Amino acid sequence: MSTGCSTKSTIFSPSRLLTLSLSSPSTTHRFVSLSHLRPRRSPYDSVRSIRTSTAVMATSRLRNLVPANNFASEDASGGGASKGSVSSTAATTALDDEEDATLAVRYRLPPQEIKDIVDAPPLPALSFSPYRDKILFLKRRALPPLTELARPEEKLAGVRIDGKCNTRTRMSFYSGIGIHQLLPDGTLGPEIEVRGFPDGAKINFVTWSPDGRHLAFTIRFDEGETSTSKLRVWVAQVETGIARPLFKCEEIFLNAMFDNFVWVNDSSLVVCTIPQSRGDPPKKPLVPFGPKIQSNEQKNTIQVRTFQDLLKDEYDEDLFDYYTTSQLVLASLDGAVKEIGPPAVYTSMNPSPDQKYLLISSIHRPYSFIVPCGRFPKKVDVWTADGKFVRELCDLPLAEDIPIAFSSVRKGKRSINWRADKPSTLYWVETQDEGDAKVEVSPRDIIYTQPAEPLEGEGPTVLHKVDLRYGGISWSDDSLALVYESWYKTRRTRTWVISPGSNDVSPRVLFDRSSEDVYSDPGSPMLRRTPAGTYVLAKVKKENEEGTYLLLNGNGATPEGNIPFLDLFDINTGNKERIWKSDKEKYYETVVALMSDEKEGDLPIDHLKILTSKESKTENTQYSILSWPEKKAVQITDFPHPYPQLASLQKELVKYQRKDGVQLTATLYLPPGFDPSRDGPLPCLFWSYPGEFKSKDAAGQVRGSPNEFAGIGPTSALLWLARRFAILSGPTIPIIGEGDAEANDSYVEQLVASAEAAVEEVVRRGVAHPDKIAVGGHSYGAFMTANLLAHAPHLFSCGIARSGAYNRTLTPFGFQNEDRTLWEATSTYVEMSPFLSANKIKKPILLIHGEEDNNSGTLTMQSDRFFNALKGHGALSRLVILPFESHGYAARESIMHVLWESDRWLQKYCVSDTSNVNADSDASKKENLGTGSTDSESKPVAARGGGGPEASNSGHEGFDLLPIINC
Repeated sequence: MSTGCSTKSTIFSPSRLLTLSLSSPSTTHRFVSLSHLRPRRSPYDSVRSIRTSTAVMATSRLRNLVPANNFASEDASGGGASKGSVSSTAATTALDDEEDATLAVRYRLPPQEIKDIVDAPPLPALSFSPYRDKILFLKRRALPPLTELARPEEKLAGVRIDGKCNTRTRMSFYSGIGIHQLLPDGTLGPEIEVRGFPDGAKINFVTWSPDGRHLAFTIRFDEGETSTSKLRVWVAQVETGIARPLFKCEEIFLNAMFDNFVWVNDSSLVVCTIPQSRGDPPKKPLVPFGPKIQSNEQKNTIQVRTFQDLLKDEYDEDLFDYYTTSQLVLASLDGAVKEIGPPAVYTSMNPSPDQKYLLISSIHRPYSFIVPCGRFPKKVDVWTADGKFVRELCDLPLAEDIPIAFSSVRKGKRSINWRADKPSTLYWVETQDEGDAKVEVSPRDIIYTQPAEPLEGEGPTVLHKVDLRYGGISWSDDSLALVYESWYKTRRTRTWVISPGSNDVSPRVLFDRSSEDVYSDPGSPMLRRTPAGTYVLAKVKKENEEGTYLLLNGNGATPEGNIPFLDLFDINTGNKERIWKSDKEKYYETVVALMSDEKEGDLPIDHLKILTSKESKTENTQYSILSWPEKKAVQITDFPHPYPQLASLQKELVKYQRKDGVQLTATLYLPPGFDPSRDGPLPCLFWSYPGEFKSKDAAGQVRGSPNEFAGIGPTSALLWLARRFAILSGPTIPIIGEGDAEANDSYVEQLVASAEAAVEEVVRRGVAHPDKIAVGGHSYGAFMTANLLAHAPHLFSCGIARSGAYNRTLTPFGFQNEDRTLWEATSTYVEMSPFLSANKIKKPILLIHGEEDNNSGTLTMQSDRFFNALKGHGALSRLVILPFESHGYAARESIMHVLWESDRWLQKYCVSDTSNVNADSDASKKENLGTGSTDSESKPVAARGGGGPEASNSGHEGFDLLPIINC
């Protein structure tokens, strides 16, 4: 979902996608994303440049899509030609033709029962107006065709660019907007359709004006099968739904490479536009200017992770400037247009709460060939709202040398923003350790504050100092703000209470705990919207009682699962009163947003109104308005079940122990109507993703709820419930490094022990056949899959590994949660690399990878080289490379084919078990189960360590460049 960067509104999807624009610890507003049924693909996922011949092949869905059972073609409308479902027996028979399955180059369709679920129409996303009196239904379409991914793109400085649109590639979009009045009784009024733009328009960046009277958004059109038009900004009246272009001139287009547009006040916007003087793109010289040279004659120590899509030469630098340079334009709803500032590579525009100033960020040369553009030189200025330069806040140099240790950051000012509780006061943070987490210093970060236009000689004021790494501020007023700090290595997190306007009040610690300990999580303070459109701490008052009360919204993790709550919390005494909690017996309910935040002053408890969600194992998410003092809930949505054929699926949160005593959990899903005593054990798909912990107690804590609705995305393992599989979803695979120990030094040992315990549990319950258990995962889960087939061949019949990294020597400066280098932890890198254990893999493994994977660490060649290693040792294996796909898969053709490949693999090597490989291991499988034994060739070593997510360093400044997706 794409939204304007400065919108102060609430956007969420009824299928459990929620995005709330709220104040956060690190910025004026944040977007909080919950799990969802049909995941939206990131606009930062990208596709490759396309040759004409390949484009022609990709354009015909009629020719390329054939169902698995009879290879009949599918019409261009997306409807299936095949009638009815495909039985397991029929599918297995069709898939026994190994020559056809190996040599065919056509895209395939999975069995009908899987295809029907994936093709179900998506539910709309929702967005509340600033005053919570109206709601948008943002209509979406199903999976995009491959032709959209096949459009030409440029890969520059860590971003992928659609030159035709002048945007990031692979932008999702809405197909329509409906407006509903939220009536006093909580029900919705009739829909007002936003109209005026041509049919077929693709809608992006939908934002409310601060007064809620207008919408701004962009539209574009397909101009052909391999290109689309540039984006134009439109506005619509909310009362009538009538839309029109913002600019009368048809030659003004949006440049959406970084920021796009922002409401400055109720009637004007600042827009990033393509400079009208810009000509054609620079031509690549036939003969280069000279050799490509990188030098380190100064002997600097620069360690960087495995970034992709970096600049390569001077031509790339020119091309990057061409697409990213914007001209800022101040546009009014009455048609007035004014260019402000010079053309530059602007990355963000943030109006002050009083609408008098703009905080403008930009990047500039010199660029780098070894880091993405988020580390390029960065300049931050203050302008007046009409574009006049006021002052420069900072000009940060190129940041190639940010240490790879987690909690390391960029040197200089960072997290520069406006105070949400002041008209035009800035705050920022400066590191005292040169950004290096390995340097011991106190304080580590200092927070400063200063007016937008300080008096002559007036320097910044020290607001607060922290010894961990700064994590953000929630503002209230001069008497109250909450400051957050944390440290990844120890998982310690602290919350401070400060009085920003008083030097006489000493800061005090409110919470000091482990971020891993979910049972002790007190919840997060809820925020309210101010008349200026910012978000501050929601203070609540009780009748005839003194005190400062906040609303703490928590997940309520317990050994029985999450039981979300809302507490009334006295900030002075620490006393709590639970004013709402979820029904733990049947439903899973959450507090989504505060709906009574449009008035000034503290909120009377009897006037409290919140938006809640409610779901169960078999009932999809619906939303209600809950009002005090009666606490009466009025349901405002009635979304149909997205896949009624699985409405009666069975779901259970199961608990079991690893041999070292660590408590483990998993979610077990069983097909509708299945009875193990009557039907006997099923084939089982085990799908997971390892996690790192610093303590056994934290690793064993239960996360999630047994009552959550089973969301099934387009590539979800739960799709195989329709094929009568048992699914063990998310069995915990904790890799623990307590104290000074490094978790990854015993990775293989802990991985195998966790998998053994999970397999033993499903076999003990009689729901899974011990010889028909498959293992699979995506990204770091694919890495897990390959390691389990190498080191625990007695557990699984086959594996499916998607978009993984298998050779850790190709990511020598850290990966996933490992922040030691290959040279510091050579044995760990070697032991963890399934590539170096390819000779041990004797069970069938299916490798799938996007040809244009842009995730840090998971280069496509990881699967290429792993497959060659497997083939070189005679392993039963198959490699599927998906044209134009990135780390996650987006196109309908690609997703359907992934499901066909996966279903074929499971039917042949799990259900039918036709591999006939490693028979000795198969024969001893039941004997090994429950004994706690590991593969004799596994050589665990002493534990030593942990870290943070691949492709990110906690605290790094800048905008999103590469998807922060663990590999």
